[in-house]
Amino acid sequence: MQKLILASNNAKKLKELSALLSPLGIALIPQGELGVSEAEEPHCTFLENALAKARHAAAATGLPALADDSGLCVDALLGAPGVQSARYAGEPKSDARNNEKLLAALQNERNRRARFVSLLVLVRHAEDPQPLVAEGEWQGEILHAPRGEGGFGYDPLFLDLESGVASAELPPEVKNQRSHRGKAIAALLVKIREQWTDVR
Repeated sequence: MQKLILASNNAKKLKELSALLSPLGIALIPQGELGVSEAEEPHCTFLENALAKARHAAAATGLPALADDSGLCVDALLGAPGVQSARYAGEPKSDARNNEKLLAALQNERNRRARFVSLLVLVRHAEDPQPLVAEGEWQGEILHAPRGEGGFGYDPLFLDLESGVASAELPPEVKNQRSHRGKAIAALLVKIREQWTDVR
């Protein structure tokens, strides 16, 4: 079993990514289990933050590390909340307050187009000169009120255009197929198979 450090302590993110990686025999270990602190995320792009988190976890553990930097980009808000999605309403992090702030920001806005973005970075070691990078997008719209009980983050407000239901209303297996993270991990799996000779 190939072991990877997940540069996150988000239990729901761990569950999603573990389910998607398990067919390759890859086990994810959350960095918190090994006492790794969360990395600084000072950058304005998903790519830079994901790379910083992956290198931080790999340096602290000596193991390959996978990082996901993801968020919601809303057209009418010029891409906000973007990399600040988890902290959109400030500290401490709160999904409920983030959703309230987003609804308030779009209160009189007709253009509600948005997309979830996931940027995955996998490094073999902290100074890996050729990290594997994969990106996924999930197009949708922002609802006027929350719907559904599943998922996390902005899922209750994100309308999946294909099904016509909120992300929070989708069964986990369907969400994994359509989501930004599902698309990113599918692209990453292709690169792993092509470039990691010990994983096929």
